[in-house]
Amino acid sequence: MKVRFKLLTPNAVAPTKAHPSDAGADLTCASVEVDTRHNCVSYGTGVAVEIPDGYVGLVFPRSSVYKEDLLLTNAVGVIDSHYRGEIKAKFRIMQPHIHRYTVGDRIGQLVILPYPEIEYEEADSLSETDRGEGGYGSTGR
Repeated sequence: MKVRFKLLTPNAVAPTKAHPSDAGADLTCASVEVDTRHNCVSYGTGVAVEIPDGYVGLVFPRSSVYKEDLLLTNAVGVIDSHYRGEIKAKFRIMQPHIHRYTVGDRIGQLVILPYPEIEYEEADSLSETDRGEGGYGSTGR
């Protein structure tokens, strides 16, 4: 599958897989915006993508994010197929004086997956399962 993309800024870098079998393409920082009021930092990639209908783009932090003491604020970014704006990733700063990403650093990865068309139907009851209504931690360690 080919996914079209557009570079929006002169320093933007195309989404690139480090290895052909990688699930995600690396996203590179093209701009940095610090929000001290909310203790967050937003990284712009300078990239927009054209995700095909029936697919979704998911933005995940890279595994090396632990070195930066950052947490992606929405856990996983969702890019719908009709969105054509810049891909950005906003992180919560966990420790203010720890190194953060800078322009040119790889800040996340984009995974594009198909999704089924879902129609929700209200019901008076749901089927029984072994777990039932057991919530967090109900299945043990």
